[in-house]
Amino acid sequence: MTQVVKNLDSSLIDSLSSQIRGKIILPQDELYDETRKVYNAMIDKHPGMFVMCVDVADVIYAVNFGRENNLLVSIRGGGHNAGGLGICDDGMVIDLSGLKFVLVNTKDNTVKVGGGNVWGEVDHATHAFGLAIPAGIISTTGVGGLTLGGGIGHLSRKYGLTIDNLLEAEMVLADGSFVTANSEENSDLFWAIRGGGGNFGIVTTFTFQAHPVTNVFGGPTLWPIEKTNEIMKWYHEFLNKAPDDLNGFFTTMVIPGPPFPEHLHHKHFCGIVWCYTGDLDKAQEVFKPILDMEPLFQHIGEMPYPSIQSMFDGLMPPGLQWYWKADFFNEVTPEMSAQLLAFGTNIPTPLSQMHLYPISGAAGRVPKDATPWAYRGAKYAGVIVGVDPNPKNADKITKWCREYWDALHPFSSGGVYLNFIMDEGQKRIETSYKDNYERLTSLKKKYDPNNFFRVNQNIVPN
Repeated sequence: MTQVVKNLDSSLIDSLSSQIRGKIILPQDELYDETRKVYNAMIDKHPGMFVMCVDVADVIYAVNFGRENNLLVSIRGGGHNAGGLGICDDGMVIDLSGLKFVLVNTKDNTVKVGGGNVWGEVDHATHAFGLAIPAGIISTTGVGGLTLGGGIGHLSRKYGLTIDNLLEAEMVLADGSFVTANSEENSDLFWAIRGGGGNFGIVTTFTFQAHPVTNVFGGPTLWPIEKTNEIMKWYHEFLNKAPDDLNGFFTTMVIPGPPFPEHLHHKHFCGIVWCYTGDLDKAQEVFKPILDMEPLFQHIGEMPYPSIQSMFDGLMPPGLQWYWKADFFNEVTPEMSAQLLAFGTNIPTPLSQMHLYPISGAAGRVPKDATPWAYRGAKYAGVIVGVDPNPKNADKITKWCREYWDALHPFSSGGVYLNFIMDEGQKRIETSYKDNYERLTSLKKKYDPNNFFRVNQNIVPN
């Protein structure tokens, strides 16, 4: 039976404290309220304790402590998860933010990254060597959560998902053992963690294959929201015939303010944020058909890769209210575009928006059973986010997201990119893994038979 931390004898916590190099933070401590904050301020949980790990030994001691005392345990890396799955009520949070390092090997362009890093730290380190790892669009995103769930971003069409570039992981399992997982050692576990989330253990070190990316050509192009049907149809046909070097995600949004020009503020737009990784001498030629669509606003040009990765960080700082809904989509029909227009015209708050991220190109050519990430045939991972700084608007943004999702879901592929949702129940998780779910449940039984790692998009042992 699960215990709560407050019912533990204080001597047990003192004993753990004496074992680890990091610190333990309890509800009565001054740092507690600040420590329990996560990226999504809609999540307001009160753990019984935080174990702030600084090395692998700390993680092992914390796992053993949680298991031996039957505690509910959550694992927090960057704390960016939509549903706040890095934190829990009454239980123990194993916090990895002290496990930060980025080690670049220029002999084979591989990169070792700590379980507590965020992507901006990785981009900073790799860019100095003219390298990049495919990962996300916001630099404050945690490495661990994004990777274990799949990893969509600006480089997906060129170099695949983040999991397609994961070479190895060092992990602490539920029994406290420390293992290496790669294509040769614990290969079944290596398969499971490339999309299976945090269900199988705590990754303390990731090893990625990096790629030669220094400067890219890209940025946003915007059209009046009334042009949504026209631009969406053109975008779908254009991008899916474009070379892998070109990526662009589609959005409906309101311009909230700076850094956009004042004459655009508070107006509704559809837009595409581009990232081109090919020969920069050919960029003007590649972007000619895009500019021929006569965007009302464009801010495209050459920039360092970390600049496009962090372009929207200022608009989306930690501490906002977020509500997420999502789906995969195979096609874009006129009926679907009509819903994009309808809801894009009635966005409830300036930061709320909808994105469609392409899964074509390299990301779409990986066999659907090569990793747990089963929707390789989908063309887009769509996400609807209600966002606002004011907690009083939480109900308003939630209602808009749910109604938008209800309108779009009939056009979807059925499953969802699990990094993009809150708590939507077990059936949603199973549907999102399709035929890979049965294998995942068997591996969960092998590596975590008692479901110790269950504060996640949970795969139930079978």
